[in-house]
Amino acid sequence: MPEWTCGCCGRYRVSVELIRGRYRYRVVHRYPRQFGGGKNVLGEVGSIPELEELLRRHTPLTLADLREAA
Repeated sequence: MPEWTCGCCGRYRVSVELIRGRYRYRVVHRYPRQFGGGKNVLGEVGSIPELEELLRRHTPLTLADLREAA
């Protein structure tokens, strides 16, 4: 599935998953290894406007800050 990461630090990731015939956008914050690693799911939404709102509420990012993950 496609995945995007923030261009600044790479800690924020947005993945797209097909669940029961509908696409869901999941925003995850990954912690650096020196802080124990792991990830925290910030939210999951079903549309681009909802994704924009989720990013605005929980991260310092906008959709323009995301880049396709390698």
